Order: sequence, then structure tokens, then C-alpha cells
Amino acid sequence: MSQTELSLPTSEAELEDLLAQPTPLAQHAMSQMQGDLLLLGAGGKMGPSLARLARRAANAAGRSDQRIIAVSRFSDPDIPAQLRAEGIEVLAGDLLDDNFRRQLPQAENVLMLVGHKFSKKDLPGQYWAMNVYLPGLLADQFADSRIVCFSSGNVYPFTQVGSEPPCEADPTGPVGEYAASVLGREGVLRFACSRRGTPVCLLRLNYAVEARYGVLVDLAKLILAGETISLAVPEFNFVWQGYANAVSLAAFTKVASPATLLNVTGIERHRVRDVTLELGTRLGIQPKFADNEGDRALVSDARRCRAWFGEPEIGPAQLYDVVADWVGHGRPTLGKPTMFQVADGKY
Repeated sequence: MSQTELSLPTSEAELEDLLAQPTPLAQHAMSQMQGDLLLLGAGGKMGPSLARLARRAANAAGRSDQRIIAVSRFSDPDIPAQLRAEGIEVLAGDLLDDNFRRQLPQAENVLMLVGHKFSKKDLPGQYWAMNVYLPGLLADQFADSRIVCFSSGNVYPFTQVGSEPPCEADPTGPVGEYAASVLGREGVLRFACSRRGTPVCLLRLNYAVEARYGVLVDLAKLILAGETISLAVPEFNFVWQGYANAVSLAAFTKVASPATLLNVTGIERHRVRDVTLELGTRLGIQPKFADNEGDRALVSDARRCRAWFGEPEIGPAQLYDVVADWVGHGRPTLGKPTMFQVADGKY
């Protein structure tokens, strides 16, 4: 898809269609997938669009008989009906409830989106329950399945600006409790690999972006509000969420034991100042900056992902257009800031 072919979405229905567009990568992934697909934690930021993509790509690949099963508490009561209308099976319940979890159907392919990032209302130990304890239970329950699990680029240490970003072979160095708990999630999946031979792929995702969520949305909202933009963390990677969705389906072709690691983000490292100015131009507002520019950033090397799965259909300049148009017109956002500017891991 070239930039001239992209129509800016003006409604959530149009945006969801764009996110769930059955690209060649997604269609090929579903054509190669043997058996049904169970999505655990499918009610969050990425889950609904990912379930739709899997269903539409399977249909387009001639696999309409393939079951796509979405599991979540579904805090938004409208989502289950919307997913069922697409031919997606929905199971609503709390995955921490042993009785509910044990009744889940076995599936050959399990995509784990469960996890918790941050909230001022966290219960004690909530990071660890959702990011380590629950994935451990699920890894045991689905030890005979192929598992793709979302992790995060937060498992890496911050990189000096101008230095090479970490690739999958580089050592981890999480900063803060959230990042440590994400590395714990990887640890229990790796243990499942070693103990039971479960084939796994761990996706270390950095900043998936769509019109309602992501680093570009955070910046656009700050610009519109006339707030100063922090440069404490001076650069980042980001990637179109629709591409990250398709990669998560294609990653089932790369599961292995020991677990495969895959950084999922854009190849480019973008300066926060430059991105802010691009968005400010589109919004017709001159941004204001705060802080001296920092010298360390949370970035990663996604060349393996690009080599395996190709280019995103929507690139950075198109995402500037999508986000600026969406936020500039006051359309709904998810209200979940990325806190990209936090350099000490204390969210």
C-alpha cells in the first residue's frame, strides 16, 4: 500500500477495517497455520483488531472453517457482540479464575496477549500476577500447543543515543518493576520450552501505533493541549499496529524450542523533537519543548523481523497523517498513555 492509496479513517469502524485489513502477510500466515487459534487476553488495545484480522485473513485464505476464539474479561461490553458478528467465537471470563481457565478449549495455536503495564490503582503484586504468574499457568495448560506470546522491548536496557540498538542476541537489562515482570513472563515461557518442549515465539514489541493509541497520539494530544514536550527520552522506534498484528500471526511459522525471540518495531529511530515538529506542522501548532535532551533511549533492532516478514504497509509519514487528522478532529482515543518519556522505569 503506497501513501497515495491510504484513505484517512474518519470513524472507528473505518479504523478497525484498516487495522484488520487481510494483508498478504496475514493471509499467508493463516493459510499456513494448522488448527484453530485461541487468543488469550483479546479485550485489550490490540486484541479485538487482531482477532478480526485473523478471522478475515483466514476467510480470504480459504480457511473459513478455522476457529478463531477470543478470550478476555472484555471490560468493554460492546466488543463481544462485535466479534461474534464477524464469526469469532467469544469466551468471556477472568483468566485468573481457575474454573474458567481450565474450561478453555485446547487449540493447536495459542496467542498470548495477557499482561499488565501500569495504573495508579494497581493492587499489590498486580504486575507479577498478570505478567508472570498467569503466563506460567497458561504455559502449563497449553504446553502441547504452539505459543506466540507478546513481550516488550522494555526487557532491554536503555541505549546511548548514537549507539547500536539491541538485537535479539544481546543481553537484557530491564529498568523498573514493570520491565522486570515482563522479563519474568519470558522466563516462564522459556521454562515451558525446556520442561515440555513447547514451541514458543516471544515478540518484543516497541510502540505499536494506531489513531487512538501510541507515542504519536500522546505527542499530538500534548501539542493540542499546549503542553511542553519532554525530551528526557530523546528518541524511539514505532510501527503501525496493523503490521504488528500480522507479524504476530506469521510468527507461528517461527515458533521453536528453545523459544524464538523477535523484536517487533520500526527499523527507523525517530527523534522525539523531529516527530513532534512533523505532527505540529500537520496540526498547525508550533510545539513547545521542555528539558535538556537526554542521551539514552528505549530502542531496539528489528532487522530480523523485517527480513522475515517484509515492510509495514503503512510507514511513518502516513502514520503522522493518520494520527494528526484523527486527534486534530477530536475523535476518541483509548486514554492509555505510553509514558514514553519515562527514563527510570517508574511508571
